[in-house]
Formats: sequence, structure tokens, C-alpha cells
Amino acid sequence: MTSAPSLTFVFEIRAQIAEHLHIGHGDGERTEFTPITGGSVAGPRLNGTVLPGGGDWSSTRGEIFQLEARYLVRADDGAVIDIVNRGYYHEGAKSPEQYDGELMVARAGTYFRTAPVFRTDAPAHRWLAETVFVGLAREEDGHIVIRCYSVD
Repeated sequence: MTSAPSLTFVFEIRAQIAEHLHIGHGDGERTEFTPITGGSVAGPRLNGTVLPGGGDWSSTRGEIFQLEARYLVRADDGAVIDIVNRGYYHEGAKSPEQYDGELMVARAGTYFRTAPVFRTDAPAHRWLAETVFVGLAREEDGHIVIRCYSVD
């Protein structure tokens, strides 16, 4: 008998963001860009720095934000890791308040989930490119904070 997949906390990304830049309106859609200006990565499997220069493109239809962020992390050992992080944000969802231990990782009524994908050829971090992840995201003190879990 097999069991359902489980999630294991691996690290938390704290991406510092600048003010949104309006790009345009399409047919019922609004597009914006949010620059990523730095930040940190900390956890049991990865520690490092979010490099400035990336950003998050969001397309909004009604109340649903479709997100696609692309940025780089420099691990503490110097390896550079590319991240493409897609997800959704919307309020009014039937999502419950969620905790990881004592830490609140999701507010009730807010759906803010991502699916980060990593690229690197650094041997110590190759596991990132070979693993599926989910992220629980939240806004906190001028940062987008994404708590990343591997799907086991």
C-alpha cells in the first residue's frame, strides 16, 4: 500500500520588492511588473541571497492574479541558482489559516500559492533541479515571503 505524497520544508525565500510598475490593460486584463531588489534564502537545505534585478509579472483578470516571477539566488557557497516561480493570488478563497509549527504561513481567505522551478549545474544544489516544490506565499514587511516545501 502506498501513501499520499508529503511535504517537507526546505527553505524560505524573502524577496524584497519595489513599487509595482503598470504595464498595460488588455481585454479585461491588467499587467504589472514588480521589481525584486534583493532578499535572502534561509532554511535547512539552502541558504543564500536573492540577487537584485529579477521581478514578478502579474496578470490580473477580475480578482485573480496570475503570477510569474523570475530571479536569481546566490547560495552561501557561491553557486548561482535561477528560479522561475509561477502561482496565483486571490482573496475571498475558502483557504484556511495555515501554520507550520508556530509560524502562520497562510491567512484565512487568501490563496497565495506558487510552484517554483530551479535551474543550476552546481553539484551541491542539483537536487533543486530534480525536485518538485510548492510554495506558500505571504506579504510581510515589504517582502514577498515564500515558504518552500519539497513534494516527497
